[in-house]
Amino acid sequence: MLGYMIAAAATAAASAAGYQSMAPTGKWYGETFTGLKRGSRQLALTYDDGPNDPYTFRLLEVLAKHQVRATFFLIGRYVRQRPAIVRELARAGHIIGNHTFTHPNLIFASASGTKRQIQDCEQALSDAVGEHSNLFRPPFGGRRPASLQFARNAGLTTVMWNVTGYDWNSDSAERIQKHVSRQVHGGDIILLHDGSHSEMGADRSHTVTATDQLIARFKAEGYEFVTVPEMRKAATP
Repeated sequence: MLGYMIAAAATAAASAAGYQSMAPTGKWYGETFTGLKRGSRQLALTYDDGPNDPYTFRLLEVLAKHQVRATFFLIGRYVRQRPAIVRELARAGHIIGNHTFTHPNLIFASASGTKRQIQDCEQALSDAVGEHSNLFRPPFGGRRPASLQFARNAGLTTVMWNVTGYDWNSDSAERIQKHVSRQVHGGDIILLHDGSHSEMGADRSHTVTATDQLIARFKAEGYEFVTVPEMRKAATP
């Protein structure tokens, strides 16, 4: 019986550790920014896996129409391929962050591999636009204490999310909007995607349409859309 209890406890601990390594709001492995306290009237739109031709450009048009600035976590290898898109993001006043160079799950990366992924993406961003934000988002949300520690040592702030649009596998803008709308409580960081880690040119038309709908809806309800740095500033006492 004692052996069974020890094995069960070990299994539960391993499951909890695995959950914490992927859960966007988990804090076991280090401090990350996941938004404001419930009830805030601020929302932050964030987009992963770009730049992506042509959908990042289409998203820029929607954001400009609503006069909203967002935060984009970019993959370094795509930045190398499409630096002009990155420059358009910066020119429009959007925030640009690091999403590694090739989008590996850092849970399984070595210390040297993690360092190289983050540094190579930083270099690609600097080559494309020069100065940019110090924000970092781990691919898939996967992180270990060592990966968060390296990000901190590099002067980067790790940003997660607390609202997921599930737009990478949605078949309609309406479904994306429903996923987001039922999770919003105010002070939220919303995860969407303008690209895909697996290919350039991935269809994100549903995300573009859903963004248009979400901004219109939540602005009408009195919410303000801000960038992640603006939200972090609001979180500072």
